Amino acid sequence: MNFKTLMTIKSAVCLAFGILFLASPVFVYSIFGASLSEDVGIFAAREYGCALIGTMLLTWFARNAGESQARRAIILYLFIYDALGAVITTIATLSGVFNFLGWSVVVLYGFLAIGFGYFMFAKPAPSVQPKAV
Repeated sequence: MNFKTLMTIKSAVCLAFGILFLASPVFVYSIFGASLSEDVGIFAAREYGCALIGTMLLTWFARNAGESQARRAIILYLFIYDALGAVITTIATLSGVFNFLGWSVVVLYGFLAIGFGYFMFAKPAPSVQPKAV
């Protein structure tokens, strides 16, 4: 998989979940067997939706970024974000906060963390310089 494809997948996931968390956080959490009974929980879920929309914009507009310090910073952010998301969601699912569907979120976070980890830790492809004629 190339960098652009991974960034496009991340962008689509963030768009879908961002809209859902902004529009109906109670419904989203109910699918995973959790409830948001407090106004502060609904607020936090909507704040998370806003963060997802921001990440969607970042990944969409940076999907064509060439090798640079800025691209590496973006990859590092996304790698850490998705790796921590996988750990936190694993803990939530194991502890019963989420039902079995929590594992689908763990898999999604894990896939993205592995993908961004590859681009973070793999050696960048050597750039091809045009030959002088």
